[in-house]
Amino acid sequence: MNTLIVGSVAYDGIETIHGTVDRVLGGSATYASLAASFFGPVMLVGVVGEDFQEEHLLALKARGIDLSGLERREGRTFYWRGRYSPDFLSRTTLTTELNVFAHFEPVLPEEYRSAPFVFLANIAPQLQARVLEQVDSPHLVLADTMNLWIETAREELVDLLKRVNLLVLNDEEARQLTGEDNLIRAGRRLLTLGPARVIIKKGEHGAIAFSEDDYFVAPAYPLEQVVDPTGAGDSFAGALVGYLAAAETLTEGTLRRAILYATAVASLAVEDFGPNRLLSASPDEVQDRVETIRRLMAVES
Repeated sequence: MNTLIVGSVAYDGIETIHGTVDRVLGGSATYASLAASFFGPVMLVGVVGEDFQEEHLLALKARGIDLSGLERREGRTFYWRGRYSPDFLSRTTLTTELNVFAHFEPVLPEEYRSAPFVFLANIAPQLQARVLEQVDSPHLVLADTMNLWIETAREELVDLLKRVNLLVLNDEEARQLTGEDNLIRAGRRLLTLGPARVIIKKGEHGAIAFSEDDYFVAPAYPLEQVVDPTGAGDSFAGALVGYLAAAETLTEGTLRRAILYATAVASLAVEDFGPNRLLSASPDEVQDRVETIRRLMAVES
């Protein structure tokens, strides 16, 4: 089943201990769409400028991503540049140029409005709400957020969460939004805001999924080297919604399996700069990593 993904499409400049790159393909919708495309067709809504290169359009199309909703405007594409600490535990933003993204107003093509699975990637909650006004009774709505929106648009974000089935955010954001230091309490608190399920990402320490009756803890895929963590969270969320769309359901068992696949895809994303590994990886590589995670979780009686 089709997955609708709305978010940013950007160019990034990235500095890590492994090198420096500039104007690589980036943006929340880009990573999420590539990740979701491992499991089925994707419809992307975003905006780019006149400088967006044809080769990048072709790379996205080659993965079966429908770009009818990708608007091209006069001006330059959203650009972000950042530097990661040697241990990757922090990053410093060096440049943020919103460019055409500053006036992004998501407008869904008519054929997108019946999408059964919707991922509201990391954009302002006001824009996420406008997307929901344009879709017809989606089966599942997944949303992401970030510290900036928690700080500057908390009321709008809390209103949005009442219309969301599944919320994905990282541990720092969960603590900030709830005021809880303990992640178990934070997860339970987030459920009271509206979503039926919440997933808290913990980076190299895996993820925790919460529902009213249960919670599930999944480990991260063990990596010996991280090259660039940009887009890992977006890749996780994109793979999650892509897997659920392919399964056409949201049960506890399906969600747990989706988390394993999302973890595997996110582990690929960090192995090279930008989305290079997502573009080159095969479904077999994803499956192999899922089997490794399952073995790590197995306990003999």
